[in-house]
Amino acid sequence: MSGVASAQTSLNPSVRVNTPLNTKAFGESSVPPLPHPEAVWEDPFGWNTWLRDRGVAFLLDNRNEFAGIVGPVTHSYGLRKGSSSAGQYAFENDIDWERLAGIRGFSTHALVVGRYGIPASRMFGDNVNPSQEIYGAGGNVAVHFVYGYGEETFGHGRFDVAAGRIPFLNDFSSNPLYCNYMNNAFCGNPKAASDNTAHSSYPDAVWAARFRLRPTTHTYIQTGVYFSQAGIYGVKQYRTGFKLNGADINGESIPVEIGWEPVFGHGTLPGHYKLGYARDTIDHSDNYYDGNGRPYALTGLTPRKDHGANAAWLLVDQMLYHFDKGTPDAGVTFLGGMYYNSERSSMRSQQYQAGVLARGFWAARPKDGAGLNFAYTRVSGQAARTQELQLMQGVLPGSLLNGSYGPQSYGMVLEANYQIHVYRGITVSPDFQYYFHPGAQRVLRDTAVLGVWSHFELF
Repeated sequence: MSGVASAQTSLNPSVRVNTPLNTKAFGESSVPPLPHPEAVWEDPFGWNTWLRDRGVAFLLDNRNEFAGIVGPVTHSYGLRKGSSSAGQYAFENDIDWERLAGIRGFSTHALVVGRYGIPASRMFGDNVNPSQEIYGAGGNVAVHFVYGYGEETFGHGRFDVAAGRIPFLNDFSSNPLYCNYMNNAFCGNPKAASDNTAHSSYPDAVWAARFRLRPTTHTYIQTGVYFSQAGIYGVKQYRTGFKLNGADINGESIPVEIGWEPVFGHGTLPGHYKLGYARDTIDHSDNYYDGNGRPYALTGLTPRKDHGANAAWLLVDQMLYHFDKGTPDAGVTFLGGMYYNSERSSMRSQQYQAGVLARGFWAARPKDGAGLNFAYTRVSGQAARTQELQLMQGVLPGSLLNGSYGPQSYGMVLEANYQIHVYRGITVSPDFQYYFHPGAQRVLRDTAVLGVWSHFELF
């Protein structure tokens, strides 16, 4: 591992994917070690140690993200400058049932959250890369159930099976480094990964089973079946997350991901290289054609239904330089990725990204970090053609396909931040973002966002 994001709660699934065999000692249990992040209250009254000795872990944290628009805004569409705050508090429970009850290799994982706020980028018309990732899909309730599943581990991590309510993107196209950034293009997965509703995304899950095999120390292959639900992210089915029936299951998504996790530099330069593909069986609305094969923007008919969609991705992170005498995550890491979706039914048909993350470069402040990341997102050409036809038919800007103000093509976002380790379990990070063609719309002015995110890991 080359370090993780400051937001520790809920990161354990992606940490597990990024942990090669023999990297962590299992100790007396055949269950992988439970997550144990740095926290403000590490062991109040000794209860944390008492519980963990018996295989029970509780985590509680808060992440808040504030952003204000400091660049120009296209006022002609009723858009405006402004600022907003979005955030989440999360409570996680992980249990090693081998320690607790002698059930060899078995563990359970559950998480609930409460979310609030909206991203500031909506105010200037962006609908592709939200300035704050930690918004929405929380049901506007105090407690929203995210996931709960059981996991069986064999051979000290050689083979692993999980089943229950699991977000597709917890394990696939995931990386615990991504949430060192605030923009939704990067955190928690490449944003194009969640463009397809069959790819359930945190904080919502579906019924699923996932299988992971590590044939060698530094390779893995994983697959699974995820039963997609038509009501995902909506309040009717997912307001609290506790409505666990399968009444609106509308198909399955089957991903396959292979990974190579080498460690160069005599054990000091870890890397992760991931290649994945997913196919689903749900019906998607076509971006251009109606059921008769003509543009629905002209005929006024409903879009045709396309059965199934494809997605593919290539993701890389590699530590390039390790600072001498520093911790294992003290160094400079490159992050890059490519993600592709079916153009006929997606908004984000392609995403490319590249960035760097540095930590431990300042000897006096070894836990501070700095990040720079860039994303290029291309919108489906078929969606753009529909938007052009809609304008010709008199559809008003803001009411076009995807809620756009003009035909979409491509957009880019650049983010830079500096992470200040304030105290044990507390990180504050000033953050700057610049948008080129917000929402992939050339009719909108380029603009900038200045903000700050904070993370408090309480225990």
